[in-house]
Amino acid sequence: MRGTRAKRRASSTVSGAVLGAACGLFGLAAAGTVEIAAQEVGPANGALVVVGGAMRSPEIVDRFVQLAGGPGARIVVIPTAGGQESYDQSFGGLRPFQLAGVRNLTLRHTNDRDEADSEAFAAAIREASGVWFSGGRQWRLVDSYMGTRTEEELWALLERGGVIGGSSAGATIQGSYLARGDTATNTIMMGSHEEGLGFLRNTAIDQHLLYRNRQFDLLEIIEARPELLGIGIDENTAIVVQNDRFEVIGESYVAIYDHQSILDSGDPFFLLAPGDQFDLAEREAYRPARTLQPLRRVEARPSPRGRPER
Repeated sequence: MRGTRAKRRASSTVSGAVLGAACGLFGLAAAGTVEIAAQEVGPANGALVVVGGAMRSPEIVDRFVQLAGGPGARIVVIPTAGGQESYDQSFGGLRPFQLAGVRNLTLRHTNDRDEADSEAFAAAIREASGVWFSGGRQWRLVDSYMGTRTEEELWALLERGGVIGGSSAGATIQGSYLARGDTATNTIMMGSHEEGLGFLRNTAIDQHLLYRNRQFDLLEIIEARPELLGIGIDENTAIVVQNDRFEVIGESYVAIYDHQSILDSGDPFFLLAPGDQFDLAEREAYRPARTLQPLRRVEARPSPRGRPER
């Protein structure tokens, strides 16, 4: 399994370079561009629920529980990003799942990598059909779980068709590049920790987008790493990823930052509303109509560096 994970990460690096050069986005072919085969970005099996924080929308929890198999499913909640030494059944992050009727909830937390690498600790994930990462600081999840048996079981859960979800820090950790991963402060976009768990390959994920006025922050990462796709998610909003496509659910907006695609106004990112869909491999956005139509105003041409002048 560990060899498989290493191969998966190597493949992610190579496909990121290819994706960064891809054009023809949103159905608008640029003159002289070369078509490149679609790359796998999302999970081949299973699903992801990636939430921008707050998570007061019951629709999001209900979708996660449904994907896990319903209220009778075994769900593991990992609160480690919160930074406490220990957690018990009074942890507030269990409440949304209890309200959704989930009957088999298990908490798993450790700051000890040796424990995270143990059979006993990882066994609960092996028996689960859903795992949820609560909010806090995403680098704590890296320090505790990356490269351990726990991470192996997370990948195995997806491969058998389970669902992994998370809110705030639990959203960012699912990308391959770890935005706001500095241990000193969460205002540093490219810090001491730069590698996420990579369930969404070649992506950088930010959260609390509009509520905290973060809509321009991901530009720093995309300008430095133009092969990456930036995904910014507002509070009470989520993307539900299956294979290479996601749907926006919840109450607000998701921003897409793609070095090869800008709005016709010159703005370097665009917004998706609840119900909109996005093809992660082709990097095409769609808005529901009587028939599925490409999102308007997005042009397939490289984004200029920096913010547009007003």
